[in-house]
Amino acid sequence: MQEKKMLKKMADTIRFLGLDMIQKANSGHPGVVLGLADVAVVLSKHLRHNPKNPKWLNRDRLVFSGGHATGLIYSLLYLWGYDLTLEDLKEFRQYGSKTPGHPEYGHTPGVEITTGPLGQGIANAVGMAMASKYLGHLLNTETTKIIDHKVYCLCGDGDLEEGISYEAGALAGRYELDNLILIYDSNHITIEGDTSLAWNEDVMERFRAQNWDVIEIDGHDYDQIDAALTWAKKRSKPVLIKANTVIAKGSCKYEGDPHAHGAPLGEDDIRCAKEKAGFPPDKHFYVPEDVLVRFRCAVEKGELAEREWKKLIIESPYKEQTELLEKLQHPDYDAIEWPQFEPGSMIATRESNGKILNAIAKALPGFLGGSADLAPSNKTYLQGMGEFPQGKNIHFGVREHAMGAIANGMAAYGLLIPFNATFFVFSDYQKAAVRIAALSSLKNYFIWTHDSIGVGEDGPTHQPVEQLTTFRALPNFYTFRPADATENVECWKIAIRLDRPSGFVLSRQKLKTLKPKRDFGEPSRGAYIIKKRENAVLTLLASGSEVMLALQAGCHLEEKGINANVVSMPCMELFLEQDLEYIQEVIDPATKVLAIEAAAGLELYRFADATISMENRFGASGPADVLFKEYGFSVQNVVQKAQELLG
Repeated sequence: MQEKKMLKKMADTIRFLGLDMIQKANSGHPGVVLGLADVAVVLSKHLRHNPKNPKWLNRDRLVFSGGHATGLIYSLLYLWGYDLTLEDLKEFRQYGSKTPGHPEYGHTPGVEITTGPLGQGIANAVGMAMASKYLGHLLNTETTKIIDHKVYCLCGDGDLEEGISYEAGALAGRYELDNLILIYDSNHITIEGDTSLAWNEDVMERFRAQNWDVIEIDGHDYDQIDAALTWAKKRSKPVLIKANTVIAKGSCKYEGDPHAHGAPLGEDDIRCAKEKAGFPPDKHFYVPEDVLVRFRCAVEKGELAEREWKKLIIESPYKEQTELLEKLQHPDYDAIEWPQFEPGSMIATRESNGKILNAIAKALPGFLGGSADLAPSNKTYLQGMGEFPQGKNIHFGVREHAMGAIANGMAAYGLLIPFNATFFVFSDYQKAAVRIAALSSLKNYFIWTHDSIGVGEDGPTHQPVEQLTTFRALPNFYTFRPADATENVECWKIAIRLDRPSGFVLSRQKLKTLKPKRDFGEPSRGAYIIKKRENAVLTLLASGSEVMLALQAGCHLEEKGINANVVSMPCMELFLEQDLEYIQEVIDPATKVLAIEAAAGLELYRFADATISMENRFGASGPADVLFKEYGFSVQNVVQKAQELLG
């Protein structure tokens, strides 16, 4: 009985810290803080982590897929002993604070992944569990378990309504991720009201069908919560714990009310709730000493667990384990034997990219990935490197949305460098995951092939037009569209050393491999002059498959007495990071600029006076060479547009 009283006191401490944070900020989501506090307290007993070292490799991961639950998250992190103070909690949702409105990876100590768009966190957790499985295969022996932790994920009704949760859950079941425990906060409430307004499926049967073990409990009964977690840790499949809870549990006025989801409860209700729980009603951010002592045991337990783990590694009789761990922690990019391509040879950049991926994977033990059922088309299969979880080839299935978020989870896990692949037009399904990768500076590589109307006969549904513009507009993301196989290698040499995400936009059609000669500049600077002419009056700016077109048009213009520099711009984002002097050396402000790109091309106007692009048009079904001609990507049209531009 005394133990349950203490657990209740600990849960109420979480509740009132969260409510005080939200009330002071006059913004936030109190319902989930009150509803999940009981689960969080019991989970604290099971969680293996070290608040003094949030990056300890073998810690349990805890993902809050409902990122709006920051009142709960920050309260827990403070109470456990992470690098957060009460003053940080008082600055909740304020500019420049360590406690933003949704959790941000790399910003707040203890936050494992940036979440916010519902459902993303479930896929992130699947990615972390997959990372753990693969690393366990690499590093563990029967006697020495370097990786043997769990991945916990807290989610709600909204997360499970999102389609990404279906995709990720199915893959977790397929791979029987017994290290994954999903705790479902089932309160039957959404912003608009009861979940029955739009949802009536049997969630437990859904997960059973996906090869999960499932259990249903009262999410406010400490014994049931503890028993469920104990049971879940012993299962041989991923586990769903459906915890039936009451939103805003403990509120005098709003318990069970949808209005408690996303607005402060008000001072009167908070006072009433505190009085009902036996807490001082006029004290804000109050933490009883005995409660703090209980929570802060996480520090001592965590430091002991990490010390024992380090001792295990030091005393391991398997030298190759520790050597491999060192290689994973410090990737040797100089060990990559980059492929070389014969000038004049015809090879699609998707095909050259496949050879590059294989070279990287052979050199870096942590480099792995796969495709959304498109490996033969994306050319992403890693030859002779096996299938996940023992090998490096991950078969994501036709699940682009979950694939991107799963790869984000793998990148955030540490030690691994993931890639994922699909057709460029299907990057639309991945946009939320790409954005989170950029926001979080996750080293995740998005491979997108079939990059333009060059897709041909499959028509406009499969021909990307606006996607290149979209990703170039994304902060902290590098979009590479190489002109040929050799430039593709140069782009990868840059990207593999960037501590942030990149996208590779690659051709379906074969492209001529150019001589590795540059008249000025380097691909590493985002753009360079591939052909420089004296007294140039025109600059032809292009990327990808249109670079060869620009070179050919430049030769025809020269015959007409018009000197044109030709610039290849494989990565606009890198180019914009250069100093003004270099930018003006590459794109001479004294010249007229004609940009050529088989995409929307709206962003090219920051450099160009005119464009030949797919602006305001979709493609059509037909052979690629016919489409390029019909849409103006021909030498004749480039020459004509250049003459018109020059007057």
